[in-house]
Amino acid sequence: MDKIFQQDLTKEEKVGGIFIVKLLFKAPVTMRAREQMEAVMQKRLGDAECFSYDSDTAVAQFAATRYRAEFKAGAYPPMLMIAPAAFDGNTIDDFTKSQMWDCGDDKDAILSECRYALIGTDMLAAALPASERAELDMDFTEALVELFPDCTAVYFENSGKLFTAETIRNHTLPRENRFIQFAVNVRFFTIQGGEDMLVDTLGMSLLFLPDLQYHFHGLDPNLMVNHAYNTALYLLINDNPIETGDTIDGIPDGSAQPERWICRYEESLIQPVREVLDIDTGAYAAGNRQYE
Repeated sequence: MDKIFQQDLTKEEKVGGIFIVKLLFKAPVTMRAREQMEAVMQKRLGDAECFSYDSDTAVAQFAATRYRAEFKAGAYPPMLMIAPAAFDGNTIDDFTKSQMWDCGDDKDAILSECRYALIGTDMLAAALPASERAELDMDFTEALVELFPDCTAVYFENSGKLFTAETIRNHTLPRENRFIQFAVNVRFFTIQGGEDMLVDTLGMSLLFLPDLQYHFHGLDPNLMVNHAYNTALYLLINDNPIETGDTIDGIPDGSAQPERWICRYEESLIQPVREVLDIDTGAYAAGNRQYE
């Protein structure tokens, strides 16, 4: 039986926040040598400098000098930091756990057996264009899983997405697809008391892009999830050209042309509270669709 959740609508999404990725371990983290870390960061990021390193605390900071974040006071390279921490999977709420789709039956074992973490964050990166920040954060993540082969899993805290480390290491995704597939979560909910369903994304706001929302009935939710991933990728690659009232292709149903679905910016129906791009699925749309 599906678990019934009560929403917490006091939670609001912070747009353009700090990227947080946690590498999860079953044993304490062993710090890598400064030279090794800098070499891997340079290989993955194109150009990087380790400007702070403490082997005792296992804290290191890097300047991603290939990039320049523009501010009124000037242009500066974004910074990346890693630091160890304890990890307790019980601190992740059941609502978030219910939307971890990528580890299958391994999810519970990972969250219970991993007691240690290495936290990776970015700083000043919010000022980068969306495509550049997405590239930077994914290159950073790939560098970390290369540097720490004993890592068991990778948890993207901004979206609540959990992967085995091997999934990250062995992927064959195009570079521009990585952020959407790894750092953006496409969530699925059934609405209590009827046949309505809801698919939305979580994680796009890190790049100052809108999350997506589909409130519908009578459509295959797997097709809707794929549509959400494809649409999110379109927004990232094209820096979100969609305005309220614009239309996009719906899901093909065998006809020559798929139905056009209308897009509108609205407040989200599911926590956290945030502005989303709501996609009206036409004859399959659910909820109140009376617009001015």
